[in-house]
Amino acid sequence: MKKKLFFLILMLYGFFSFSQEKIIVDVKVKGATKTKVSEIKKIIETKVNTKIDSVLLLNDMVRLKRLPAISHAYFQVFHSHENKYNVFINVEENFTIIPEFNLWTTTNKKTAYKIGLYEYNFLGRNIALGGFYQNNGFNSYGINFRAPTLFSSKWGIALNHQNWISEEPLYFEDKTANYKYQNTSYEVLGLYQIDFKNNLQFGVNYFKEKYDYLTGDTAPNIPLKLNVNKWLFKSIYTYDVLDYYYQYISGFKNQLYGQYVISENEYQDDFLIFWNDLFYYKRIGKKGNWANRLRVGLSSNIKSPFAPFALDNNVNLRGVGILVDRGTGSIVWNSEYRHTLYENNWLVLQGNIFNDFGTWRTPGGSLNDFLKSDNVRIYSGVGLRFINKKIFNAVFRIDYGYGLTKNASKGFVFGIGQYF
Repeated sequence: MKKKLFFLILMLYGFFSFSQEKIIVDVKVKGATKTKVSEIKKIIETKVNTKIDSVLLLNDMVRLKRLPAISHAYFQVFHSHENKYNVFINVEENFTIIPEFNLWTTTNKKTAYKIGLYEYNFLGRNIALGGFYQNNGFNSYGINFRAPTLFSSKWGIALNHQNWISEEPLYFEDKTANYKYQNTSYEVLGLYQIDFKNNLQFGVNYFKEKYDYLTGDTAPNIPLKLNVNKWLFKSIYTYDVLDYYYQYISGFKNQLYGQYVISENEYQDDFLIFWNDLFYYKRIGKKGNWANRLRVGLSSNIKSPFAPFALDNNVNLRGVGILVDRGTGSIVWNSEYRHTLYENNWLVLQGNIFNDFGTWRTPGGSLNDFLKSDNVRIYSGVGLRFINKKIFNAVFRIDYGYGLTKNASKGFVFGIGQYF
């Protein structure tokens, strides 16, 4: 009888012991030197006096690795006493003060440069602050502030000011003219993280545009000068389930952009524009990464040389040239395979082969324009990436693209950061 009673008590003790929830008594952060621990604890959803949730912890690690300040993060759980546990979050920080320097040739064959400095973890609070100066025959500058968790773990703000001047080609019928283009803008955006996978940006941009004729062929109905004030209302919805492991990315991401522009002049009507970027990344073996971006965009189909979708080296097709055409619709698919050729504790040399496909709707044209061979461009090529694993977005890339369609161009494209 005593044995039965002993086993019964033992079974009841085991039942109640296992049925007790494992409670977090403390969350400790290790490895954060510049980033404030209070900021990390604000961002993550794992909190003291809540039960241990392994799915939530894994999501928190992904959330931290998305931050510019964090290159890698992982967690450990240790028993404290009774049903109480300590959670240790280990982070590896990036260097986040990043200079910017770009050098290129403009449409008029002049040498242009852009210099800037950005801090992506200002005050250790996940705030991006910086600006740039550009000279391409004209002087331009920009100032940017972005604080996604300024007000809470879900609410933030972005403020941007830019004075941009460049020489831009405008296309109408079979003619081309170069204009001096100036855009002075002021933007305010609200940033809201709905949940782990979904976030929203929304706001307004007030800007002044000026066009001044320089050279080339024009038409009687195209002004030599244009000066107009505009309001742009914008929203960006993002669904993000990407996972990062240093230079490798896996998963899926979708971004939907919508903009409505109010303009009061006889040459540019109010117009609506949207585009959707779909990203898909897959790890291939230990050193490979397959990356894809599909962009589909449409705008109000106004027959005008001021069409919003540009065909350009640095935006969509590597090797096509600088601002070679414009349209009111765009379908672009970029696909590349990245392979790590060499890696140590701070440096990665990555090679890639790519294929860029694009087609455009001409201003005032129809959806059938997407299927016309004259509007289709296909480029293939190879490239190299030099990646510093300890510095945020420290990716120097060089690609060589070769056109496969009729009368196509070819050439090198340089830049900072992965192409997509």
